[in-house]
Amino acid sequence: MAETTRFGISIDGRLLQQFDDLIESKGYDNRSEAIRDLIRNALVEQQWSGDDEETVGTVTLVYDHHTRDLADRLTEHQHSHHEAVISTLHVHLDAHHCLEVVVVKGRTSEVRRLADELIGTKGVKHGKLVTSTTGKGLQ
Repeated sequence: MAETTRFGISIDGRLLQQFDDLIESKGYDNRSEAIRDLIRNALVEQQWSGDDEETVGTVTLVYDHHTRDLADRLTEHQHSHHEAVISTLHVHLDAHHCLEVVVVKGRTSEVRRLADELIGTKGVKHGKLVTSTTGKGLQ
């Protein structure tokens, strides 16, 4: 386990109160854990700024499954990037709409390209890439 280092920061009182209110609403036990999460989030964002980093994420799609050939086109995109697609979850939201979550892993450029193809497929009503990390190198 890594050695814990303590450090101090200077912060405006009003900003600190807002931060305390935020971390309380999110259920953090203390400021230290909230700050660690902020640092981890910044490191993951930095990881995604490169094109050649090994990353993971999810692509969430909402679409009307009655749209002609849409499900087939989405499946084709996934098959053409089979090395990046780990898993897919398909949920029927109502009589017309589906939610699909595609778990992806690979180099950032490849994952972004796949996400853009899926989200940009004609008939997709909403799509979003949620970026994460493999966890390597994070404490």
